[in-house]
Amino acid sequence: MPIILLSSYFYKKTDIFMSGLTPNSPRPIDIKLHQASRLLEIKFDNNTECMLSCEFLRVYSPSAEVKGHGPGQEVLQIGKEDINITAIEPVGNYAVRLVFSDGHNTGLYSWDYLYEIASNYEALWLEYLGKLSAAGHTRKNTA
Repeated sequence: MPIILLSSYFYKKTDIFMSGLTPNSPRPIDIKLHQASRLLEIKFDNNTECMLSCEFLRVYSPSAEVKGHGPGQEVLQIGKEDINITAIEPVGNYAVRLVFSDGHNTGLYSWDYLYEIASNYEALWLEYLGKLSAAGHTRKNTA
């Protein structure tokens, strides 16, 4: 059974704009975590729907731990195939904090960031796999 973040939490287009949001920025109207399949389902108010794996969200965390503090400081995340999300916490009017089963909880996933990575999922996933390969790592088989 999925954990559901209450849809009533999400905000109207007239709310205060944070984190680069504009009145036209797509916002989530529903977020559901499917823990058994380790997928986060997001529906945006512009009719975009996506399913993002917990592994994908963890390796693309917007945290300084993953992104670093500037260009070239990114840290390749390895061994995250079995990661899950244990909690989804609302942050202000603009983001959620995802808490992962490895204890990582410092990334704030703004609405615009979630929409950006959802829109570019395939390219970002291939980029991640390429970086793993270039670093001599392979993903373990997960069933």
